Amino acid sequence: MKNLSPQPRLFYGLWPDAATRAAFAALQAAVGGTPSRPGKLHLTMAFLGQRDAREVPALQTILDEVPASAMTLCFDHFSFFSKAELSWSALRETPPTLLALRAQLMQRLACAGLASAFEHDRFTPHVTLARKAGPPPKAPFAPIVWQARQLVLVESVKSSGDYHILASRQLV
Repeated sequence: MKNLSPQPRLFYGLWPDAATRAAFAALQAAVGGTPSRPGKLHLTMAFLGQRDAREVPALQTILDEVPASAMTLCFDHFSFFSKAELSWSALRETPPTLLALRAQLMQRLACAGLASAFEHDRFTPHVTLARKAGPPPKAPFAPIVWQARQLVLVESVKSSGDYHILASRQLV
């Protein structure tokens, strides 16, 4: 695998199309803090943490084989993780298809012996808009309706802050 570190920091995520990414980026001015780079906006499905690079082929197989279909996500309000100082866009209602995909990923990771320490973390679907931010405004915004059609396996390169998509799958 090209330029993959020996212990990559990995996650599975839903990756927005350009129009959806631009809609999320447009919300960033309202929340203050340090905005997430537009190219990094995504919804994390499963954070895997530091892994051995030799696990990547098995993680790609899980990506390819997990039952999943395209889904509609409606982000309609801001929220905030105070401890981490993160402002984010949230779903008022989480679609069952999103929860089913998360459950399938976790089950397949566990069956492959690849479950992470974060497996039992509470799943709060969101798109991080800014870091080092205070509480976001309570003002509503026009909902962002995202037709989520791309599931990815990503390396988060801590030294540069870049994301490298290692594998991608179109959801239909």
